[in-house]
Amino acid sequence: MAMTMPFKLANSLDIDRFSIGDSVKFLLVLDERKTFATNFTLLGKGTIPSSVTDLDDEYRPLDIGEIFDDVSFLDFDSSIVSISDTDGKFRFISYIFTRCPMPNMCPAVIAKNQYLAQVFSENPDIEFILISFDYVYDTPTIIKSTYGGLLEANPNLKIYSSFGHLNDIFTLGGQSFVSFWGVDENDIGHTLRSVLLDPYRRLLQAYEGTDWHTEAAERDIRNIMQAYQ
Repeated sequence: MAMTMPFKLANSLDIDRFSIGDSVKFLLVLDERKTFATNFTLLGKGTIPSSVTDLDDEYRPLDIGEIFDDVSFLDFDSSIVSISDTDGKFRFISYIFTRCPMPNMCPAVIAKNQYLAQVFSENPDIEFILISFDYVYDTPTIIKSTYGGLLEANPNLKIYSSFGHLNDIFTLGGQSFVSFWGVDENDIGHTLRSVLLDPYRRLLQAYEGTDWHTEAAERDIRNIMQAYQ
């Protein structure tokens, strides 16, 4: 699976000398207020194949209108829950892990889902689902101890563990066009993407990274739900 991860660049950084396919190394700066990449060094020049053939398997990213496979995870009580359990509802699915050190990544996704869950708290036709792709560390107990209070305040917000459900998280993540790596080595990297599914598990809309605005997502959800009435 191709792996990409978005980074903000230092303001003074000029990357025009690099091309797609180049191999580079850089310094990732983390602090409490912002995260950015700087000090890029070219390691080697690369080329991009003229054509790429997608693998026709369960990990293939889906196009708008295609149907997600049914997969299963664990809730707070270690009970198995399947995506199909909420067929008949719209679902807004995002991916996180509890130990994410970058405040503008997983914590930002959680905050945006919390906002949307509160906005649609009176609407029984949609659920907001956060799934941890850290299938080693993020057990149901860890997730409950970390986010238990958040779910009590937002009944339509769900957070699931992929512990013991490796193929399920690779299937759903791959079909969502989300990549993650380094879980077994305890050195996690990942992309971010949220997807909106219709009551039949069809992909309706995707929101890249964390730069999407909650107001725009709210408007999209309202318009789409109204169109289904």
